[in-house]
Amino acid sequence: MKNNFDQALEWLLVHEGGFTADKRDPGNNGDGHGNQGSTNLGVTSKVWADYTGQPAPIEVMKKLKPSDVAPLYKKKYWNRIKCDQLPQGVDVFCFDWCVNSGPKRPAQALQRIIGATADGVIGPKSLQAVANFDEHEVLEKMHDSRQKFYESLGHFKTFGRGWTRRNDEMLEQAQSLL
Repeated sequence: MKNNFDQALEWLLVHEGGFTADKRDPGNNGDGHGNQGSTNLGVTSKVWADYTGQPAPIEVMKKLKPSDVAPLYKKKYWNRIKCDQLPQGVDVFCFDWCVNSGPKRPAQALQRIIGATADGVIGPKSLQAVANFDEHEVLEKMHDSRQKFYESLGHFKTFGRGWTRRNDEMLEQAQSLL
């Protein structure tokens, strides 16, 4: 089995950036414990609070380091869609999209592209189907699907340039692994 997680995480963290508490970001809606929403290294206060079982006030969120968030990313996103079993390049692209939009949406997009049942759960049948496809073709179609999703969002006017840049850069990075 291959493992591109470290490379994928490195690229992801460049895209995700550092600490922010942007109220326009729909992901920044608090940690569920009455604390203002914030994000650091791509992890929202709600996701961090759910993962740790502890409140995630801004003071906690500001202190997060890549080594803190790596296990969360591995468990909640990388392993969830079985990236170690996906083709080279497809793994890192799916991981990045999972972090950005949740695991179900990219899993379903991949399944539609490969003709599998689009239930959002990558299992043996999906893994077998994706193995029969050209990685370049899958990546191009994943990129197009992700872009259409972004453009359908109400916040595209505010965040669209960054989302589009991320999608384009991720396609290039994923293709560099082929």
